[in-house]
Amino acid sequence: MRAEWRQIRQFMAVAETLNFRRAAERLAIAQPALSRGIQQLEHQLGVRLFERNNRRVVLTEAGRVFRRGCGDLLVQLEETVVKTRKAGRGEAGSLSIGYTDFAITGVLPGLLERFRRRYPDIQIELHYGSTEEQRLALEEGKLDVAFLTSPFDNPDCGHQPVQQDRFVAVLPAEHPLAAREQVTVADLACEDFVVGVMSRWRHFRRHLDALCLKAGFEPRIVQEAYNSEGIFGLISARIGITILLECAANQLRTGLVLKPLTGTEERVVTEAAWRKADPNPMLVHFVAALNEQDECAGS
Repeated sequence: MRAEWRQIRQFMAVAETLNFRRAAERLAIAQPALSRGIQQLEHQLGVRLFERNNRRVVLTEAGRVFRRGCGDLLVQLEETVVKTRKAGRGEAGSLSIGYTDFAITGVLPGLLERFRRRYPDIQIELHYGSTEEQRLALEEGKLDVAFLTSPFDNPDCGHQPVQQDRFVAVLPAEHPLAAREQVTVADLACEDFVVGVMSRWRHFRRHLDALCLKAGFEPRIVQEAYNSEGIFGLISARIGITILLECAANQLRTGLVLKPLTGTEERVVTEAAWRKADPNPMLVHFVAALNEQDECAGS
């Protein structure tokens, strides 16, 4: 037996009014048609849903059970309709976002917080990865948006800068350079460096190498780590120092200091990128949020 939505609507109208005439008026159908519909439903269910005579209509015990169940179904249906309409407008569903260390310690948390507050029915799926991993995932359609280290150039993708960071030295607090008012890149020429592994930090390592070569030396790398937290751990162990971006201040460990590097105005740009042909309707709203973020940063 399968009750149709039409029959459920008819039953609920009678159950709520306990009056066939008023229920028929609510449904805008003839009263005899409503009576036949209820009789057919009772026949299909094999139970009486109403006790009725010339004076009154009351629900049977089976009718009360059926009403509770139908009420739950109608609530679920209404919620589904609302979510479906939101999904059609790009206001519900899921959005897959990739990020690097620099994005998650920089602009991304605030951006996500504001976006989720505005669109609470959009599920955000976050994926940590290197710039190269994200680039490939974006091109393969596994990501809707990628936050990666520039430069990024793909004619099939839209992209825009979301943050610009200056270079900084990260040192143990008791390091001789930590007490200086100013530190230059050249001051680090004789230091042991701990850096991110090449497989995950390739793009940033290019920026780092270029910065050091411009100052007349190649960084003496003694240890590598997979992420910023690992790098900070190695510095805390006095294995070496590093050059990172100023956004690292947001997760700096106790016992470490961050020193801006003087004599260089170079910055590393983090970009948000997305496929122009991505069919995900939620992407439009996220790109709009990026534009708002850019306007706020420029105001």
